[in-house]
Amino acid sequence: MRGRPGEGNTCSGEEAGAVPDGRPGLPPVAALTAGPATALDPAPPSAVGIAAAVRDGRVRAADVVAGALERIRLVDPSLGAFLEVWEEAAHAQAREVDARVAGGEPLPLAGVPVGVKGRHGLRAARALVDAGCVPVGATAVPGPGTRWQTWGLGAHGRTVNPWRADRTPGGSSAGSAAAVAAGLVPLATGGDGAGSVRIPAAWCGIVGLKPTNGRLPSADRTGLAAPGVLARHAADAEAWWRVMSGESPGRPGDRAADARAPFPDRPFSAVFSPDLGFADTHPGVAAVARGAVERLVSAGVVRLLPGVPLRLADPAPAWLALRGAGDPDAVAPARSVNDRRLARLFDRADLLLTPATPDPPHGHEGPGDRYSTALTWAFNLSGHPAICIPAGLGEDGCPVGLQAVAAHGREASLLAVARAAEEKAPWRR
Repeated sequence: MRGRPGEGNTCSGEEAGAVPDGRPGLPPVAALTAGPATALDPAPPSAVGIAAAVRDGRVRAADVVAGALERIRLVDPSLGAFLEVWEEAAHAQAREVDARVAGGEPLPLAGVPVGVKGRHGLRAARALVDAGCVPVGATAVPGPGTRWQTWGLGAHGRTVNPWRADRTPGGSSAGSAAAVAAGLVPLATGGDGAGSVRIPAAWCGIVGLKPTNGRLPSADRTGLAAPGVLARHAADAEAWWRVMSGESPGRPGDRAADARAPFPDRPFSAVFSPDLGFADTHPGVAAVARGAVERLVSAGVVRLLPGVPLRLADPAPAWLALRGAGDPDAVAPARSVNDRRLARLFDRADLLLTPATPDPPHGHEGPGDRYSTALTWAFNLSGHPAICIPAGLGEDGCPVGLQAVAAHGREASLLAVARAAEEKAPWRR
């Protein structure tokens, strides 16, 4: 099912800005509310870069965090990305990180400002704090009365998409995606029970990773939800994964022996599906996603396998039943069919590539009769890891995401593909 996207003025690529190598710069909301040039860098540093500079003594965590808090102060009244800003606690935590670094602790994420999803997000961020991250605030999640649960409500009102303020950033990790896309923080946590990391990553033009369900602790009793991360850079998402999983780069049996390598040793075999066999994908979205795949093929990152059709059963009835809104008897058949078909696919291919969403971002009035989750929630039901990487801009001036899915436990492959896409096949305006 599909309705019309919300109407509004478009923003051109020139307004959105780009750094010289073609990677996206800050989207318009941040660019237009930045204030003095020194207050908001047009190309914010990566989390990995910040941590290296703090560990080497080139910058103090206290100064990095002060800069992030100043950016939030300037931009968030227009963006609505934060429910709460923990200024006093963040300053104290940054000073503690500086003391730990001075004491010789090799903190992998030293001094990295991080947004945490919702007021209770710190519960899931302990490993990040131990690694040197400094939580600066709770990011916006859907407020009461938002029937579709796809946009956020921050301290300054509704959360807007940094690329177009008349559009939603997606959700439910709305504030996390908006804050990262606007350059307020380099990393933010999320939770993905139906696409709640991948959808806002797609619509805000950033990276969003959902690990294999069950590999990280989750309070969701249905097993559908997994903790995730939103980042501007693939290397930052990989750093988050190493900290949260406790794994060194690569995993036994994973062909991507080192997820930090700038290029895989040989192309990943892949299957592209614009609709998974059941979704009504918008032609413009499908075209942008397909263009990203073609760039990956041209760069030697992936190799498309011919003649490998994929037709999944629509996961909606089973997913809704697990959430208590449908027939429980629908769960086992849908899981059985899709698990069998996905197992056959991953016996032949390293990756499944799809658009991350079937439609462009809708307006704040809601999505009409469409499900933005159509291409994502199958992998919450099956538990497969999935990542969203920026694919380009749609006709409305908003980003489109490309979703990559891998076999269970193959997060390193997804991160390697995202890294290679960023370095070898970036999208350009």
